[in-house]
This record gives sequence, structure tokens and C-alpha cells, in this order.
Amino acid sequence: MATDTINTNINTRGAAQHTYDAIVIGSGISGGWAAKELCEKGFKTLVLERGRNIEHVKDYPTMLKAPWDFEHRGRMPNAFLKENPLISKAAGFGEDTAHFFIQDKDHPYVQEKPFDWIRGYQVGGKSLTWGRACQRWSNYEFEAPARFGYGADWPIRYADVAPWYAHVEKFIGVCGNNDGIEAMPDGEFLPPFELNCVERHLKQSFIKHYKNRHLVQGRWAHISQPNDIHEQQGRGRCQSRNLCMRGCPYGAYFSSVSSTLPWAAKTGNLTIRPFSVVHSIIYDEQKNKATGVRVIDTNTREVTEYLARIIFVNASALNSNLILLNSTSNRFPNGLGNDSGLLGTHIGFHLYRGFVNAFIEGYEDKYYYVRNPVECIVANYRNLGKQETDYVGGFTTFSGASRVRGAVKPEDPQIGATFKEAMSEPGRWEVYMYMQGETIMKQSNHVRLSKAEKDQWGIPLLVTSVGYDDNDEKMVKDFLNQSCEMLEKAGGTILNRIDNQQPPGLDIHEMGGARMGADPKTSLLNEWNQLHHCKNVFVTDGACMTSTGNQSPSILYMALTARAVNYAAQEAQKGNL
Repeated sequence: MATDTINTNINTRGAAQHTYDAIVIGSGISGGWAAKELCEKGFKTLVLERGRNIEHVKDYPTMLKAPWDFEHRGRMPNAFLKENPLISKAAGFGEDTAHFFIQDKDHPYVQEKPFDWIRGYQVGGKSLTWGRACQRWSNYEFEAPARFGYGADWPIRYADVAPWYAHVEKFIGVCGNNDGIEAMPDGEFLPPFELNCVERHLKQSFIKHYKNRHLVQGRWAHISQPNDIHEQQGRGRCQSRNLCMRGCPYGAYFSSVSSTLPWAAKTGNLTIRPFSVVHSIIYDEQKNKATGVRVIDTNTREVTEYLARIIFVNASALNSNLILLNSTSNRFPNGLGNDSGLLGTHIGFHLYRGFVNAFIEGYEDKYYYVRNPVECIVANYRNLGKQETDYVGGFTTFSGASRVRGAVKPEDPQIGATFKEAMSEPGRWEVYMYMQGETIMKQSNHVRLSKAEKDQWGIPLLVTSVGYDDNDEKMVKDFLNQSCEMLEKAGGTILNRIDNQQPPGLDIHEMGGARMGADPKTSLLNEWNQLHHCKNVFVTDGACMTSTGNQSPSILYMALTARAVNYAAQEAQKGNL
């Protein structure tokens, strides 16, 4: 791609005006937490965001619109879909949420293998559009890759992260139940959203037939009943509109924009700079550490260097890999901290290919209230502590039940007064189950910088080379078999059994590339998310992951971030950073 000349304006107003105690690259879920924790500890902190600014409530243009207020009733016009075949596939994307997603042509990358990279560039990042599931990892996930030989060993265990999970849960507001399930540890929960009658039936059936298959209320980042800490943030109770991805005017679901960034701003220590694409991290070979970040203004294309003692990389996993790979020097010719040569490798994702739904007879005298924004979860029941299948890893199952619109049967007339009357009544109960499966992080699944193509700011495009393997195929097959069996034993009639064959990426849970580990020869980061070979740089977004687990990862990123900031602050006080 052709690039225009970039004007240079480095520290023209003096280094002091561009110097901070800490710099955070990215303002999404983990970047917002880094900013909050750093600012609370007294660090003057600069947050760099490549997208536009977003302010809570003010910049939610569709938050209160009714369906008939949208020109295309929520769908995007065909011309847009034709120009944006990738981003328009994203979960939750539509006419009401398009303002929080990129457009394909503005942010190209090179797909060596099919990979759908879903992005949202604005202050708050994808925290404005995330799924909000917040299961804790268990020790099974931290131990399994090394125990069963399909991945590297984590340098930490559940006990190292558990207090930080609690720290995060109390602040962001997570509703759920303490269910006593070893594979999905309990936490600091607000009251759960209740199961409806068919979901309760499924819960009882699964336990009756399988003993260890637990359907529970989802642990979700929604304020069902605010505590004092949430009211201090100016956030209120969820109104059960289930319009979360438009931006919640009540602040009921957690995002950086509604929670961590405003909290950081109240300290007086926060500076946010939007429209700031990070070119690279600056490494000083005399000091043996990073000294700052090189930034390109997306509007003026001027280059500015910002300086700091501590740098947190939270640009979202693949962009964090891109920045580290592009941060070259005589000391690190292959990317910052990349003595192992593994930077950009062992990319993982979550397996979302399996889907099953069924209808359940009966319960037609019962209904449910409000639009529940929370799904049910069946905790992972595969390969817990021992390998019992022909594949490794496990899967979380998301589920829910509702009544379909219209009491119309296929054999009924599809026109006329009878049809109209039937459509005014609720139909039968249907239930769905879909998978979120662990994948193996392999060296062959990688990202790298293009040697030929650059973006509009002169930064090399990212090349993605990530695909499925035989383990994934076996897991999808098992999920489909088990889910159909479970629903049939619960009295269901299977309607669809689908392997959607979607490319990796649509899960929006890309992970790895700068994994944690005890050995610098086989990892990039230590147990504190600190680069082994550049001690004042920390990576706490999805790039740090050593394996994918099966639980939704965002709350782990937040917990690891808070833990790393606490360590960084202690090291800074000792003069070690």
C-alpha cells in the first residue's frame, strides 16, 4: 500500500511536556485497568488510543432508539455489506452498533490463512462491545498444557490470580451465583439473573443424567444490584433491555468508558491521547530499558515521542504483537524482548464452531420477564485433571431458553386471519447450546510483519497465519454429540446440529504471541507479565496468554493487569524500573 510522507515533530515543546511516569498503549478492557491502577498509585499516566475519543453516554448515539427509528430496521445496507464483508460478520454488529466497529478498508491486514480480525478503534476499544462473560479460570486450565504435553507451562497458578479476580469483580460488578463448581471457581458476585422455567428444567436434567454437568446462571459483568463502589462510579442497575453493545446509558455493564477510565481521571493523574497510532517502543541500549513510545498522529501524521519509566502494552493481542515486532533496535533486531525468536508465535483463539438447538414440549402456560442480557453456562466437563477423550482441552457451553415468536406450526396456513392471530401469541420453547473451546497454541500459528505492504502511516501490515487442527475437529464433533444427547435426554427434539466452519477470529478472543513462562528461552514474559529482557515493559492483554483455556478471557486480562501494576509499583519504589 502506498504511503504519504509523515511529518516529524519530536518533542518540539520540550521533553518535560512529553514525559510521564507511565504510558499505557490501548484503552480497552486491560488498558483501562492499567490506567486505573497506575493512576490510583500516583503515577502520572498517559493512555494512547489509535481511535477517536468516546465519552460515556454522550457518545452513544443509538442507546435509546426504538427499532423503527433505524432507517434499515437494524440491518446494514447492501452497499455497506459489500464493502465490509469482514467486519459485518462480527457478533453484535448491526445498524445500531456499527459506530463502535472499524470499516474493512481503513485497517487492512494480510490473511495468509483465513482469519477474521474483528476490531473496534475508539477510547474504550472493544470493551464497548464485548460479550461480558466473566468465568474464572480454575487450576485445571493453568496446569493442563504442561501436564498433558500440548503446551508450555504457566509460571503462575490459580492461587496467584484468585485475589486479583476478587479485586476486579468487586469493582466492575459481576452477577452470578456461588455454585461450588471446581472447574469454574466462585467469586465476588452480585445477585444473579434468574433462570426461567425451561432453563431450570435443563439444569435438573443435566445433573440427573450426568452428575458433573452443571448449568448455572452466567457470571456476567452486569450490575444487577449496585453496591456503593458502583454508585461511586456513577453506574446503576441493569434495566434488562439487552441493548448493551449500543453503549449503556446506565453504566450497568462494565466498559473502560463507564468505569475504569473515569475513575482514573478523578485522580488527576490521567491523560488520554486519542488519534494516536503507536509506531514502536523506544529502547535505550545504554540504559538497557525502554524509554518511551513513538506515536503517529492519525490526522496530522506528525510523529511524537512520549517518555516514561514504565510502559504497559494493552493494544489488544494482535496489535500488541505488531507493536513489539516493529520495535526494533541493534539490541533487538527481531522485535522488543525477542531473544527467544518466539514473538508472534503460538497464537491461539477460541473454538466457536459448534451450535445445537432444540424445541422442548410443554411449559406453554409459562413465560419470562424482561430481556435477559445474561446467558446460562454449562461449565467445562471434559478432561478435568485427566485426559478422557481423543483430544486435549475442554469447552464451556453457553445456553439459554426462550419462546419463539408466533404460535404458528409449519402445517398451518401462512397467510390470513388465523395466521395473524397465531403470530400474536408466543410460540413453543426452544433452547440453544454453543461451544467456546480451548485450542492448542502452536508455533506454526503465528503473526508477522509484512515485508512489502504498509498501512497509511507507514507501519508494516500484520500477516496472520492461523488455522485449525485435528484436535479442533475432534472437539467440535464431541461437543455436537454431547450437546444433542443432553438435550434429547431433557426431552428436546433437535432442530439444528451445526458445525459452521467459520474461520478463526470471529470468536474475537485472539491470544498469545508474547506468552508468559519461567524460561526466557521459551517465553517472552515472566510471572509478572514483564518482558524477560526489558524489565520496564509489561504486556497484560491477550498477547500474554500461555494457553487459551475454555473460559471467556477478559476478566483474566483485567486480573493479570491489576496484579502486574501492583508489582510494577513496588519495583519502581525500589528503583528497579
